[in-house]
Amino acid sequence: MNCSVLHRELPSYGMEKRLDPVTLQPFWDFVKAKEPLIQSPYFPVLFSFTAYMAFCLPYIALDFLSTKVPAVRKYKIQPLIYPTLGMMVPCMVQCVYHHVVFIFPVTVAHWYWRPVDLPAMAPELQRVLLDVTVCLLLFDFQYFLWHLLHHKVPWLYKTFHKVHHKHVSTFALTTQYSSVWELLSLGFFAAINPVLLKCHPLTEMIFFLVNIWLSVEDHSGYELPWSTNRLIPFGLYGGAPHHDLHHLKFRCNYAPYFTHWDRLFGSLAHAHSQQ
Repeated sequence: MNCSVLHRELPSYGMEKRLDPVTLQPFWDFVKAKEPLIQSPYFPVLFSFTAYMAFCLPYIALDFLSTKVPAVRKYKIQPLIYPTLGMMVPCMVQCVYHHVVFIFPVTVAHWYWRPVDLPAMAPELQRVLLDVTVCLLLFDFQYFLWHLLHHKVPWLYKTFHKVHHKHVSTFALTTQYSSVWELLSLGFFAAINPVLLKCHPLTEMIFFLVNIWLSVEDHSGYELPWSTNRLIPFGLYGGAPHHDLHHLKFRCNYAPYFTHWDRLFGSLAHAHSQQ
C-alpha cells in the first residue's frame, strides 16, 4: 500500500521540482492570456514602438529638468549642451515614419514566415538569464563589426551611417535617428539571434526589451548612479559615457555595450583620453 502511494506521488513531485526554486509560470500564464494580441501581425511593431517611447520618456523629462535643476544637470555627460524641442521633434517624426512605412511591413513578413507559437510551459529563469546574456553578447559583436565597417569605408559612412551622427551630444530620441538601412540591419541582428539560439518566446520578449533599454540608455546623455556601466564592474560595460564619446570623437568605441571588442581592436577610449 505504501509503495503504491509512493509511486502515485512521484510524478507530481517531479513537476514541482521543475517549477522550483524560481518559476516564471504565473507570469507566462498572464502573458499567454493575451495570446490573440501577441499573435496579431500588429503586435511586433506596437511592442517595439511602445517600449522605445516608454524608455525614452524618463530621459526626455530629465532633458527639460536639467536646464533648471542643478541636481539633475550634474549627471549630464555634456552639461553645456541641451536638446531642444526643435531637435527632438524631427527624431520623433522620423521614428514614427520608419515604424509605419518600413518596420511594420517587415514585421508582418516575419509574422507570416514564422507564426508565433506560445508553448504552455514557461522557461526556467536560469535559462532566460543565460539566453538573454548570450543574445546581448552576439548582438554586441555583430553591431561592432557593422559599426566598424561603416566607419572605415567612407561610402558606407556617407550613404548609411552619417545621419546617425548628426548630433555629437546624444539624447534619448537620437537612439533610432538613423537611416532605414541601419535601422533594419540592427533590427535583423536583434531578431535573428533568439531564433538561432531557439529561445522561448518569453525570452525573446525580454531580450528585445533589454536591448531597447540599453540602446536608449547608451544615447541618453546621462550617467546616473544606477546606470548599467556603474552596475557591471571592472569596466566590462561602456554604457552612455562610452557611446557618448563615440558620437563626440567618431573614431573610437564602436561596440554598443561591452568594451572587450574595442579593447581588443585598440579602439577603446575613455572620457579623459585624447584619442
